[in-house]
Amino acid sequence: MKVLVPVKRVLDYNLKVKVKSDQSGVDLSNLKMAMNPFCEIAVEEAVRLKEKGVVTEIVAVSIGPEQAQETIRTALAMGADRGILVKVDGDVEPLAVAKILKGIVEAESPQLVILGKQAIDDDANQTGQMLAALLGWPQGTFAFKIDVASDKVTVTREVDGGLQTVALNLPAIVTTDLRLNEPRYASLPNIMKAKKKPIDVKAAADYGVDTAPRLKVLKVTEPPKRQGGVKVKTVAELVDKLKNEAGVL
Repeated sequence: MKVLVPVKRVLDYNLKVKVKSDQSGVDLSNLKMAMNPFCEIAVEEAVRLKEKGVVTEIVAVSIGPEQAQETIRTALAMGADRGILVKVDGDVEPLAVAKILKGIVEAESPQLVILGKQAIDDDANQTGQMLAALLGWPQGTFAFKIDVASDKVTVTREVDGGLQTVALNLPAIVTTDLRLNEPRYASLPNIMKAKKKPIDVKAAADYGVDTAPRLKVLKVTEPPKRQGGVKVKTVAELVDKLKNEAGVL
């Protein structure tokens, strides 16, 4: 079984960003970039399936600038077999990403696509669902557990009410949630081996996709600073403040 794992290059989650002075976005200059944490979970799950003998090949895909090759190399060091970089400068919206991935799926013919449920930069949580719709494949989102057997994949999902288990016919799309697994650290030998693994470089035009943005960011602002709380002496005073000051009742 071949598995496709999209990975995204984002700002390292340990860092704090600042809004640009013109409020056009966040300032990423001279800041460390890394693989999106949910994508790391997707790669780890694909590698574990390979270690179980279920998966025979893992293809890591990234859509972004030339530097996204570093993100693919991280996936290769974790255990992916080869990579594909679709080189695009600038931001790519989820629908364009899904269309590019659809073209890659049609070219590579994987039986399973595992991707993070969302990226921590835009928190869109749309790409997996859009890809499933474009391909007409079943989808299991917010995966807490994944079991692959024969021509089916069973996904235990995290939902508001607890856990839900769905059975999908392959080929299928699965998006990973935070508690699916704990991604491994790539060992030094595997990092060195990853340098020799192949990465194909493509363009969005190769898949007939126009990546021009459909959305326009009008303004980005810092969230308001939290104000100090107050103590109240009675329930009546609490209700009065919630109703007349906070406006939540």
